[in-house]
Amino acid sequence: MEWMAWTWPTAAFFGIIAATLIVFTVLAIKYPEAPRGGILGIETTRGDRLFITLLGSAFINLAWLGLLSAPQWGALVVCFFYALAVFRWV
Repeated sequence: MEWMAWTWPTAAFFGIIAATLIVFTVLAIKYPEAPRGGILGIETTRGDRLFITLLGSAFINLAWLGLLSAPQWGALVVCFFYALAVFRWV
């Protein structure tokens, strides 16, 4: 593993993403759901909303880094509310 500089924050990030994917896989197997229509006008499942949340959060963090000089934890707060909105209305 010398090819990549693993730090605790990097390992925690990938660990949390992996754990989230495992939890969502177990939920999909144990509690199947029917796709639902939301504000986007497309049918989405739990996994679709997770993907939309992760993708949007990446862009929020990149925009935060590029446009603001505020601490990065502020982007985490924005991403949290973005995730709540996606899982509620998308």
